[in-house]
Amino acid sequence: MPFVIAADHPSLPGHFPGRPVVPGVGILDRVLELIESLHPEVAGAPLRLPQVKFLQPLLPEQTASIELELLGEAAPLRWRFRILRDDSLLASGEVAAGSPS
Repeated sequence: MPFVIAADHPSLPGHFPGRPVVPGVGILDRVLELIESLHPEVAGAPLRLPQVKFLQPLLPEQTASIELELLGEAAPLRWRFRILRDDSLLASGEVAAGSPS
């Protein structure tokens, strides 16, 4: 799923002055939105991020895409994600539904 963070997004001022960078939380928000749209049963439920790695920055107005893989259909649900800009990996990690055991 491709997405773009607009240059006037409210999270950008101060992150960083003169050279805005999309905050990681803005990118993760898009991942969670995608998961909830594909799996409405987890909407509003606690989700954990046991692993997240940011490798390169995403700048405002750049197009990025989310690759999402369901790691198993048994509870608790778990997904692996990758954030790409063209062929460059920007971030990757895992999202898990529910509380840690």
